[in-house]
Amino acid sequence: MKKFSIIMTLVSAVVFTISSCGGKTQQVPFDNGDSTDMNATQDPTIYGVCGEGTAMNTLQVVTDLGDTIQMDITYARENNQVFGGLQVGDRMAVVPNAKKTEALVVINQAALLGNWVMPNPLDGSDEVGFRIKEGGIVEGIEQSSLTYKTWRLVRGKLELVDVREGGGEEEEVTLYDLVRLTPDSLILKDSEDIYEYGRQQLKKPDSDIKLEEASEDDYKI
Repeated sequence: MKKFSIIMTLVSAVVFTISSCGGKTQQVPFDNGDSTDMNATQDPTIYGVCGEGTAMNTLQVVTDLGDTIQMDITYARENNQVFGGLQVGDRMAVVPNAKKTEALVVINQAALLGNWVMPNPLDGSDEVGFRIKEGGIVEGIEQSSLTYKTWRLVRGKLELVDVREGGGEEEEVTLYDLVRLTPDSLILKDSEDIYEYGRQQLKKPDSDIKLEEASEDDYKI
């Protein structure tokens, strides 16, 4: 009986240990749908909103977890790793150092959204490119042979997932280094080429109202 009591005591201790340790789940910082990969815990990127305490060489980020972090961005500025500028209220993706005191890469996600096009590399007749939207949504522009699936930022790089015509359902994942990001320019680089995009200028619809030319009678009193 004593042996049975000892065994039951050990089993109860094990069950208590498992329930007390395994019941907790670690909160993972996602970037509003742009980085929901299962390996997101391995990505050190901090996602959040640019805070009011941001200055020329200091970035304040209010993270998606509710923390407020101050980071020195001198290194990122000196190495041209600040993309899209700093605007209070804009969503940011920041790759920090191990202590989270210094930013190595700073990306303004709000500046990345929009329509990006370049001349068709085949004949230069049309503009081709993609449309980046919130929540990881990306759409092709004048690219019938290519269907984009998702986009996200991974360790300071832009990841695009697409499916090519004739390639079955196999998804192709490409990582791009950001070279430049301004209100009107997006330059990306992969392992082989550099791609220079400009923000698409949407044409204004023609007005149905036509104005008549002024005549001498219009000026008579």
